Amino acid sequence: MKNLILILLILSYGAFAQPKPDYTKSAIEASKSWIDIDYAGDGIIGHKLDIFLPKEGKGPFPVVITIYGSAWFSNSSKGTCFNDGLGQTLLKNGFAVVSINHRSSRDAIWPAQIHDVKAAIRFIRANASAFSLETSFLGVTGFSSGGHLSTMAGVTSSIKSTTINNLPIDLEGTIGKSLGESSHVDAVVDWFGPTDFLLMDACGSSFSHNEAKSPESTLIGGAIQENKDRVALANPISYVSKGTPPFLIFHGTKDPLVPHCESEKLYEKMQKEGVKSELIIIEGGGHGPDVMIDKYYAQMITFFKSKIKK
Repeated sequence: MKNLILILLILSYGAFAQPKPDYTKSAIEASKSWIDIDYAGDGIIGHKLDIFLPKEGKGPFPVVITIYGSAWFSNSSKGTCFNDGLGQTLLKNGFAVVSINHRSSRDAIWPAQIHDVKAAIRFIRANASAFSLETSFLGVTGFSSGGHLSTMAGVTSSIKSTTINNLPIDLEGTIGKSLGESSHVDAVVDWFGPTDFLLMDACGSSFSHNEAKSPESTLIGGAIQENKDRVALANPISYVSKGTPPFLIFHGTKDPLVPHCESEKLYEKMQKEGVKSELIIIEGGGHGPDVMIDKYYAQMITFFKSKIKK
């Protein structure tokens, strides 16, 4: 029974691998789109991205990358960033949307996923003119595990490699053909992403993240409480510094999967380091429900637009 409950909760934590999304049925309001572009040049599904341009306005358009939540278990769920209106809202407000896949934790353990995100960013910069993209502003947003990866892209934006607890980590990787491009991002909107794996159970999660088969343990390749130094390499909170770009963070108080203390701890660290950041705690909000809604999407748009250089 315990294992069954764990499986059901993980399923609700994010989507598993899905078939190619039918964007026609999704009625995405884009003037132009490119689907399943191989940003790494290796043909694997985890290295595909989609680009959508707004219907209104004249390009090139400022860019926001969207990253899906899946408990890091999916390598093909980029289409889900439009299911609840996240991508649509960005398009309607003048942003080009780049929705990316990344390798799952079953394809490769950490830091493969952040290597993929940064490879996609470099690809976008290298090919901006071909897709009418204005990369003088490049934002990133994601939910749940996608919030974690969006946050990681932000907090490591100016860090190519480092050492934590005597363990070295390459945060840039060598994926793709655009290695000379920057993987910097200008602003991040994090929707309830995990930030410190070791605190999740203590903060009141409804299932055990400390279990050896939990999403976080699978991501780092071992039970998190038995591999604390490796966990630190995957914790966004480990990398917050004065060089971190501006953040807007959303989290519901009734989130049963990623406790809202995760965002509170991240925000506290950012405030200590002097990072421009805002935390919005939503009373009664769940793991998506009552959080990813129009009211907060509007605040996301205001935030991103305020960071575009005039």
